[in-house]
Amino acid sequence: MKPFARWVLMPGLFLGLLACTEKPQMSGSATKKSELAAYTGTVDANKAYVADGWAVGDKASWEQQMRVRGLNQNEYQRVQ
Repeated sequence: MKPFARWVLMPGLFLGLLACTEKPQMSGSATKKSELAAYTGTVDANKAYVADGWAVGDKASWEQQMRVRGLNQNEYQRVQ
């Protein structure tokens, strides 16, 4: 094998094989899932992260807040 090919192809082959060694990303015990519904609120009593007009535990007000938040992220609605 020519020296140029050795210096170019071998690192490329090595990097190609290295790319195939990715560890599987499985969700397991590291991922914490809440058994509570999203509208029930947080266990933290900090009101700094609670939107105005949302009552903790009220599903209708939570859905309304999510709807408003979605409309605020819609660029077509914002430019009209």
